[in-house]
Amino acid sequence: MSVIRVLIVDDSAFVRQVLTEIMSSDPDIEVIGAAPNPIVARDMIKTLNPDVLTLDIEMPRMDGLAFLDKIMSLRPMPVLMISSLTQKGADTAVRALEMGAFDCVAKPVVGLVEGLPALRSEIVGKVKAAAAAKIRPRAGEPVRPAHRPGVSYNSSEKIIAIGASTGGVEALQQLLTALPSDAPAAVITQHMPATFTASFASRLNQLCAVTVKQAESGERVLPGHAYIAPGGFHLELARNGANYVCRVHDEPAVSGHRPSVDVLFRSVAHAAGANAIGVILTGMGRDGAVGLLEMRSAGAPTIGQDEASCVVYGMPKAARDCGAVEIELPLGKIADHVLKRCEALAARGVRV
Repeated sequence: MSVIRVLIVDDSAFVRQVLTEIMSSDPDIEVIGAAPNPIVARDMIKTLNPDVLTLDIEMPRMDGLAFLDKIMSLRPMPVLMISSLTQKGADTAVRALEMGAFDCVAKPVVGLVEGLPALRSEIVGKVKAAAAAKIRPRAGEPVRPAHRPGVSYNSSEKIIAIGASTGGVEALQQLLTALPSDAPAAVITQHMPATFTASFASRLNQLCAVTVKQAESGERVLPGHAYIAPGGFHLELARNGANYVCRVHDEPAVSGHRPSVDVLFRSVAHAAGANAIGVILTGMGRDGAVGLLEMRSAGAPTIGQDEASCVVYGMPKAARDCGAVEIELPLGKIADHVLKRCEALAARGVRV
């Protein structure tokens, strides 16, 4: 692989220096420039043609979100956002991911001197993954699904389990906005910093016909709702009598992650068996592959996002390679496939 050429955009000279040192320490990365604001960066992009851009969010003259909007509209490229661990930063970072940013690194609010170097592995890993990602022009605003009178999904009996990582913000938005308000309940694990998931759930709730929320331990899982694992906590599906409930806990990381898609999928395999449908979306690594295989072994239909529509074809590929994926589909066809399967089976009085 050729050396990855990176342009840093941050209004802090200290942060630019530290990020340059972090990335330059890896032989596969070359920092070709560092800009104090988007105005300077705009000209540097034209002359230097970087492979990856790292972008701060709050900057003078033009904020990072406005600059990202211009980049993704005029010259789509891999952009790694640098966001502070504040609520405002979380809201903006989620919006940036929705707009097409490749991923986000949570910059510590205090202890920047010690905190940034501690993120070396994460920053280097995400820069390398960004350079290999498929970045596409941003899609239009999602549209709420039309009401389909007379359609029943027998939704109280079914669970949609979804796992995603890098690129998952856009993918989940597209999938969930295609679901009608009476869709089967969805339980979701998306790899995301702890401070971001509440903002992510809130944003999706504004866009979707289903109710989207951050999962709470012990709450009943209801049709027409989607439950997202809180950052830093695993989400599991459990039984409480005749009802499904969420179980949220902070037990050790699995597959290198907390929340882990493997943890969610395994719990769904045990609690719901063939009454569930498993969906694995874009993401780095292989989290979710083993859990999805358990779901398929328990009789659940399983779907993988296809390579062409993935930002990063890591998790779906790992699941496909181990035999966990029954069918691969483009992202835009997954929701319809899930709903049609539920509809057909419900019409015959058959559980998924």
